Parts: sequence; C-alpha cells; structure tokens
Amino acid sequence: MTRGQEPLAAAERLSNTSAAGTPVRRGLRLRLTLLSTALLALIGALLLALSYLLVGRVIAALPQFPPGTQVQVGDEVMDASQAAAQIAAQGRQTVLLVGLIAFPLQVLAGALLSWVLIGRTLRPLATLTRATRALSESSLDQRIHLAGPRDEVAQLADTFDDMLARLQAAFEAERRFVANASHELRTPLAVIRTEVDVTLADSSSDVEDLRRMGLIVLEATDRADRLLTSLLVLARTQARGVSAQQPVDLRELVGPALRAVDSERAEKDIEVSVDGGPAVVQGDPALLDRLVGNLVENAVRHNVNGGWVRIRTGASGAAGVLEVASSGALIDPETVTELFEPFRQGRRARTAHGGSGLGLSIVRAVVAAHGGSVGAAPIQDGGLRVRVSLPTG
Repeated sequence: MTRGQEPLAAAERLSNTSAAGTPVRRGLRLRLTLLSTALLALIGALLLALSYLLVGRVIAALPQFPPGTQVQVGDEVMDASQAAAQIAAQGRQTVLLVGLIAFPLQVLAGALLSWVLIGRTLRPLATLTRATRALSESSLDQRIHLAGPRDEVAQLADTFDDMLARLQAAFEAERRFVANASHELRTPLAVIRTEVDVTLADSSSDVEDLRRMGLIVLEATDRADRLLTSLLVLARTQARGVSAQQPVDLRELVGPALRAVDSERAEKDIEVSVDGGPAVVQGDPALLDRLVGNLVENAVRHNVNGGWVRIRTGASGAAGVLEVASSGALIDPETVTELFEPFRQGRRARTAHGGSGLGLSIVRAVVAAHGGSVGAAPIQDGGLRVRVSLPTG
C-alpha cells in the first residue's frame, strides 16, 4: 500500500465499520438496557428478601408478655408467644405478597426508563454514524462540532473531528507532493525526449552530436535518479522512522559532508567555518548523515559567489544541536516555513538551483523520526540559518 493510500484506507475502514451504525447502536442500547434492568432486578430482589427477614426481627424486638400470658385474638384465646408468631408470619406473608406484585412492576418500569434514558444518551452516536458513513475524500472538510455537555461522547466527537482534520491535511499534502513530483519528473524526461528526437531527426548528425546528446541525456537521468532517491529516502523515513539507535556525534559528520561539496564550494569561492563542541545524539547513523549532508549541501548550493557558511555544533541540555548558517538571497520571513515543503524555496521552485528540491523536507522528516525539532530563520543581509535539536538519549 502506498503512502497516499493509507489515509484513504483508514477512512474506508472507519466508514465500513460505521456503515452498520444503526444495528450496532441498537445492539448497544439493548445490551445496556438489559444490564441496567438486571441490576435493578437484583437490587429489588435483595430489598424484598431483606424486608421479609426484617419483619420477623422487628416483631421479635417488641416488648414481650410474661410467659404463660393468655391473649385474645379475635374470637380465639391463645398464648402470647403463639400470637406473636402468627403476627410475624402474617407480616412476612403480606410483605411477600406486596413484593411479588411490586417487583415485576418495578422491573418493567426500570426497563422502560433505562431504554429511554440510554437512547437519549446514545443519540449523539447516531450523528457520528451518519458523519462516518458520509465520509469520503471529497468531504473531509466536514466537522461534527457536537454541542452539549463535554462528556465522553463529546470527547469522542472532538476526537473524530481531529481525525478528519489530520486526514484532510494528509490528503492535501499528498496531492501537492504528487503534483510537484510529477512536474519535476516530467522535466528530465522531456529533456531526454527532446534531445533524442532532435538528434534522430537530423540526418547529418555525427559522432559529436551523438556525444553531446548522450551527455545531456546522462545529466537528465542523473537528475531524475537524484530526485527518485530523495523521494525514496523521504518516503521511507516518514513511513518507518528510525531503524537503528546508537550514539552519533553530529560534529564528526560535518567533515564528510563538506568534502562532498568541495568542488562546488571552490567554484563559488565560499568561506566555511566550523566551531563548537561535540553533539552526541541517539539515532540512525545513515539518516543523520543524510541530515547533515543535506544542510551543508543546501548552504553551499543556494549560496552566492564569494559567500560564507558557518557551522556550529554543541550540546544544549539533553539535546545535541547543529546550526548551519549561510549567506544567500534575501528570504521573506513569511515564507520560511515553505522551505521545508517538497520542491519549494519560499515562493519559487527550489529545483531552479539544480537540486531535487527535497533537501529540507528530508531534514524535517529525519528530525521528526528522531523526536527532535528543526527551525529556520532568514538572515537580515540575505541567507538562512537552520537549527536542528535532537535528543541525546
């Protein structure tokens, strides 16, 4: 299953689960009613048994006549103890008779009342059921906004609204990503197709023309390869997270990253300075190497001739810090957050500089996978400062 299908699959599973919302709700209502009725019947039976036992005890606790005392009950004269026993038996019989009449009426009334009250309590679930059943990719902007007391059902509705918001954001990000990736992949393919068509259509093409075409095609395929590799890294990082955990010193990764851009740095005559101390963090060495490499590559690639790059590492509390600042073009502060979106540099395409346009997107994904934070701020005279903070343990 692709990354773009996961949110839709989750929505479909939720929709399929609630498509039978009415039977589920009725079943839950019936089960809760039966449970409450059974509890009420048990309590009623216990009270009836307790009343039956208490009648005899109450009569036995009354003042007693001296032994041998004769009392007249109606037209019959009998011993006082025998009269007390008859009174107790008659009291128990009366309690039992009244209880046997009142008990089923109490159970029936309790069942009806439970059915009504539970139905009113579960009524908001019907709203959730209808909203879930109507859920689709085109209706993710709908929200329930359940009114009333903020009880468990309202919390469930709020959670459902939050889930819809996350699904909507995921779909929108996926659509933007796919559109941008399709556009970027179309560019090198169009270059290859054009060069091949032009060269083959020219009957006078010689070896030099074929060599020139081959170099252009090779450059275009390299660009497409870099783009696909970056897309794969980004997708794997977002899907799998960190696969290895071991101590990594970010400072030790700076040197190899700088050597990888030596030729471009020398071509632009960029001054580089590195200071600070060790920045040991826990994480995946391969992903952290890509993180440092992308930051250094971006700082050089999007720099100006005769510019500068300053790299600082160190520890701050329970986090390792890497900060990369570089000169460059002026950046609107309002568009800084767009730098971490795929294929964007503010309001213009990042690929205008020859990169894949995914450098900072991969940085953000790697930082998120390690539970860290990343931020960027424009430099007043032009350029960008990116600060990464990763946990040390």
